[in-house]
Amino acid sequence: GGAPGLERGRAGEVSRGPGSSCPLPTGAEEPGMEAEAQELPLGCGGGGGSPAAGRSPEGEERPEPPQASVSNGGDEDSGRELVELKVIWNKNKFDVKFCLDSTGAELKQKIHSLTGLPPAMQKVMFKGLLPEDKTLREIKVTNGAKIMVVGSTINDVLAVNTPKEAAQQEVKAEENKKEPLCRQKQHRKVLDKGKPDDVMPSVKGVQERLPTVPLSGMYNKSGGKVRLTFKLEQDQLWIGTKERTEKLPMGSIKNVVSEPIEGHEDYHMMAFQLGPTEASYYWVYWVPTQYVDAIKDTVLGKWQYF
Repeated sequence: GGAPGLERGRAGEVSRGPGSSCPLPTGAEEPGMEAEAQELPLGCGGGGGSPAAGRSPEGEERPEPPQASVSNGGDEDSGRELVELKVIWNKNKFDVKFCLDSTGAELKQKIHSLTGLPPAMQKVMFKGLLPEDKTLREIKVTNGAKIMVVGSTINDVLAVNTPKEAAQQEVKAEENKKEPLCRQKQHRKVLDKGKPDDVMPSVKGVQERLPTVPLSGMYNKSGGKVRLTFKLEQDQLWIGTKERTEKLPMGSIKNVVSEPIEGHEDYHMMAFQLGPTEASYYWVYWVPTQYVDAIKDTVLGKWQYF
């Protein structure tokens, strides 16, 4: 009776070693352990030979076709002509590749995804205010073009806009009560000098974007020559006279008013409100009519209309 016990003990010892000299007892003693060892990896791998386990790899592969179709979509995009843009907002610069046949409105959506600014709160500049309904190709955007974005959080805009809107309504109410501006004495002094010789040509019935050169050949209220330069990169309006150039942040301009000049309706007189009252209006005379809307949009920002 003692010998078989010893044999089992030895078999146990042998089974732990790498080279077993007693295969028969080892095989007899350890089938359960081997079975366990086999089942474990199969169970982890999801195989195990059972029908349910056989289906699981297929289940894991099923999400792949949608992923493939997403990447195909990307390939289709790359087939369209892309343009490389530098989008600049609040000292942040974004390098963006964008389809040349996408519209300004679609670019605003892209800018929204980059900056978190809702499209309605964006003032997007490329040689003036970016038109939403035209494609980048139509407005001649080229590789490396800088797209300037001006905009603040909704709370900031509301804080700035409320006084602007109130000021505009007050001005409109005042204008309705008064005689036309160009008949008032202070303006007649300048207008009676006649149209400046070097004034820029006007185009009736057309709204154009701001030219890339300064608007020049106009008068200010003292009858001196004045030019307007729109520095979109700095979000500034430069008002230049012979004596000096005032560099005004566009956000500091409370309002812009304009009125056609009687007898010369293709030109406007225009005022930029630089302080809280009408006394702070800076008047400019003989602004070509085709640029009036573009100037208002650029200085005040499109969001005033929403």
